[in-house]
Amino acid sequence: QLQLVESGGGLVQPGGSLRLSCAVSQYALEYYAVGWFRQAPGKEREGVSCISLSGRSTNYADSVKGRFTISRDNAESTVYLQMDSLKPEDTGTYYCATFRLFTGTCDSPVKSWGKGTLVTVSP
Repeated sequence: QLQLVESGGGLVQPGGSLRLSCAVSQYALEYYAVGWFRQAPGKEREGVSCISLSGRSTNYADSVKGRFTISRDNAESTVYLQMDSLKPEDTGTYYCATFRLFTGTCDSPVKSWGKGTLVTVSP
């Protein structure tokens, strides 16, 4: 069964940076488009960014455009989310997911979820 493990979360001050990693088991990343999602306390989970199987197509939520960058390394079976200029409203648990069928947006049906990594942006 495919497993996804997120890492890289933590506490950071506003304006700081973090890089999240999503390791996909069985070196299976090359077969999947992947998305990053987040859930803030008391809110629904939302799509943050996703990347196509080839890596040539990416998209971002309006709230993170220009600050976050998604990338993938198929050889390492890992997807990254570089987060810069972090804001308190970026606080939440960040999840990665592989898509069952990628239609070009983060609304695509999900196949597998990771368990998440917590990001806290606070002075």
